[in-house]
Amino acid sequence: MIDVVALGEVMLRFDPGEGRIRTARSFQVWEGGGEYNVVRGLRRCFGLRTAVVTALADNAVGRLVEDLILQGGVDTSLIRWVPDDGIGRTARNGLNFVERGYGIRGALGVSDRAHTAVSQLRKGDVDWDAVFSADVRWFHTGGIFAGLSDTTVDVADEAMAAARRHGVTVSYDPNYRPSLWAGRGGPERAREADLRLARHADVVVGALGLAGTYPGQARIGDDEVADALAEVAGLLPAAKVLATTLRGVPSAGVNDWSSAAWSAETGFIPGPRMPGLQVLDRIGSGDAFAAGLIHGLLDDAGLERALAYGTAHGALTMTTPGDVSMASLAEVEALIAGGSPHVRR
Repeated sequence: MIDVVALGEVMLRFDPGEGRIRTARSFQVWEGGGEYNVVRGLRRCFGLRTAVVTALADNAVGRLVEDLILQGGVDTSLIRWVPDDGIGRTARNGLNFVERGYGIRGALGVSDRAHTAVSQLRKGDVDWDAVFSADVRWFHTGGIFAGLSDTTVDVADEAMAAARRHGVTVSYDPNYRPSLWAGRGGPERAREADLRLARHADVVVGALGLAGTYPGQARIGDDEVADALAEVAGLLPAAKVLATTLRGVPSAGVNDWSSAAWSAETGFIPGPRMPGLQVLDRIGSGDAFAAGLIHGLLDDAGLERALAYGTAHGALTMTTPGDVSMASLAEVEALIAGGSPHVRR
């Protein structure tokens, strides 16, 4: 029995700490990936049983990624292992070098992820009916996985359709990355993929990514969020919940952090506001938001409470290094209850 299954790439993150990639002599290693980070947070912070569907080249680097996943408590039985040819010619594991940024210097990511094992997944490679016959409650994937190659959008479509057949709640995060679509149709093709996949989803996280004519086109002010979510709801009539983070960036180390959501039952709901939030590492905070939101919805806590779980969990994830959450449920609930002077309702 598994509460939440995610489909996505898991990369090895190299972190130079307070230094720069181009001058580093040592790195700390983490695992991370947009869709994986969600189920990792749901397992470690919220105590749910989670698994990840991915593919790794079967070599020492792939086994290191597996070991890190196991340390996070996420089930690895659905990993597809691809034979290693010794030099990564046919399949390899993704690497991601990340600077956290400081003050006027923003965060920087340098990914090395072309031709990875997971990007070569094709429709039919995974027996989704077998995956979802194991009493799965929720399935999550997103635009990062869909953008890995010309075949992964079909895999995501196949997986989401199977989840719906089995009565599993489905969530999708557009999570646009320009580098994944460069030379492959750009933001216009990314939007086509997002709309194709989001129409399978009960819950869309990062829903503002679907506002405007293509990803990243719309610049939405705080007073325009409600109308923008209503616009997205018109594109996705089957979606039950739309949610999004809201972030202002005065500097790399200080963010104004908030959220919002919409459902047909509640209409527009603003989330807690955390202005002037001190940030150590913002990577993965949107995924942590998704994890908290999913926890609240699975717990039938109501959309307003689920939004608070997501906002608080995302905020706490920004206080620690690495992509993945180190927060506890007690810390999340204390922050929701007003345990920080930065929280305003």
